[in-house]
Amino acid sequence: MNSLAKVPVTVVTGFLGSGKTTLIQHLLSNAGGKKLAVLVNEFGSEGVDGEILKSCADANCPEENIVELANGCICCTVADDFIPTMEQLLARPVRPDHILIETSGLALPKPLLKAFDWPEIRSRITVDGVIALADAEAVAAGRFAPDPDAVEAQRAADQNLDHETPLSEVFEDQIACADIVLLTKADLAGAAGIEAAKAAITAEMPRRVPMLPITDGAIDARVILGLGAAAENDLAARPSHHDGEEEHEHDDFASVVIDLPEVADVDALVASVQKLAREQNVLRAKGYIAVAGKPMRLLLQAVGERVRHQFDKPWGAGNRQSKLVVIGEHGDIDEAAIRAGLEV
Repeated sequence: MNSLAKVPVTVVTGFLGSGKTTLIQHLLSNAGGKKLAVLVNEFGSEGVDGEILKSCADANCPEENIVELANGCICCTVADDFIPTMEQLLARPVRPDHILIETSGLALPKPLLKAFDWPEIRSRITVDGVIALADAEAVAAGRFAPDPDAVEAQRAADQNLDHETPLSEVFEDQIACADIVLLTKADLAGAAGIEAAKAAITAEMPRRVPMLPITDGAIDARVILGLGAAAENDLAARPSHHDGEEEHEHDDFASVVIDLPEVADVDALVASVQKLAREQNVLRAKGYIAVAGKPMRLLLQAVGERVRHQFDKPWGAGNRQSKLVVIGEHGDIDEAAIRAGLEV
């Protein structure tokens, strides 16, 4: 291998619960012999996605090659976190063939691409491509592709709605930065939903890019790795709502970490999480739950009222503690109310 060649980096972006971790799990299991490293950036102080991916570690991507940053958006902590972490990955005894970055669901990808121009790393890595994931079922339902007539009706009803919601801007920035858009949960959306999602996203895209439906993260790695996009040199083709700003903030969103006792009734917990989504506009909940009488930990992930859970692995010695990370828009996060709502 030519040691002077830049290591390709794939940025995986997408809204909360779009399936980023599931996609990377699939890539780790189907890397075609490539030596991979993964950088996971979570929103909030307690990481879950990193733990999920570490459970998939193997010889081609050992656990020490899966690094988690949970101290804030990596594009806002470039000098303190991102650059040193990338340098550490590049200094591994066996240099990775490819690095995957899973951004926070709240992250704007374009500021991250700008970080690849930092002198410490720009001669050694390149952005091979930006892969944006979009929940096909949600997009087909119009949640992040606003109808202009509907927006005008909202403005007429409420003068405070002069701009699109922060969630819409995040979604649009993510797909505008993409080299490929993956329409996830295609099995739930169905053929008609996939076509509706494609039409909605096409209307928001600044340029034409491939859009591919996938289920459970399953896609041939050759399709999304090795694009050679050098996206850090192509920023003008990737417009953002935040172009021209000196920096961006994430004050629109907040997270809390809830410690829970052992849960005896999983169905009751699921119902509580669904109720929080309805009544307190919780966007995302994820974490590990200790279930009474069960030696395995329960991985619970929720996007709005859609809740999925499964037992993934035994608890480690002394680590049997339920924790749930709850994310929502800033004005909707009431920690006391959330704790009360999760008493099961």
